This record gives sequence, structure tokens and C-alpha cells, in this order.
Amino acid sequence: QVQLVESGGGLVQAGGSLRLSCVASGRTFSWYAMGWFRQAPGKEREFVAATSWNGGSTTYADSVKGRFTISRDNAKNTMYLQMNNLKPEDTAVYYCAATQGAFMSQKTYEYVYWGQGTQVTVSS
Repeated sequence: QVQLVESGGGLVQAGGSLRLSCVASGRTFSWYAMGWFRQAPGKEREFVAATSWNGGSTTYADSVKGRFTISRDNAKNTMYLQMNNLKPEDTAVYYCAATQGAFMSQKTYEYVYWGQGTQVTVSS
């Protein structure tokens, strides 16, 4: 079992930055690929970014490519999402998630463990 807790959300103006953190506890964090997803009101949960078990590979949704950076520190059992040049359309609840394998995925159904989410609101 893996427990995930996100933090770092908040209210920011368009063009601003935020850094989200996801702290994991339970089973060995470094075994699993991890990802960030988001869900806006009235919309389905969507993929944002993912990283392989050691951070050596990453992938991003086209909508955030070049603005967001995913990273992880396995020694601290923590994953991050640096979000720059935020836009109002980035407003959503952001979730971190873990698979049960080493290789990253963009598919929601491949993630077994989920955090409770953190709200990000970008004002225009």
C-alpha cells in the first residue's frame, strides 16, 4: 500500500508559478512510476505529466509541455511538479498518482494509488 499526500496548490495570477509536492509513504516509493493528473469542474480527469521509477524518463501532455516540469527525489520519497507561466485553463484539482510498475504511463487506469488532490486556481 502507498499513501500519497499533495501540497503546494493555491491561487496565482496568470503568468505566475507554483510548485506542487507529493510525499509518499508505505511501500518503497522508488519502485513505482508516478504521475500528475488534474480535474477541472465538469470535466474528466486528465493526464498532466509522468516520470519513470528513477526520473530518467518523463512525458507531458501537449497542453503543459514547455511550461511544467516533473521531477522526483527518491531519497525524500517526494515527487514535484514545477508549473510556470500558468494560464486560467490550468485551474483544476491536481492529483498525484503511482502505478505498480517501473514504467510511466499516460493512462489513468494504470495508476493504482492516488492522493487527495490539491486545488490550483489561476486568475486572469
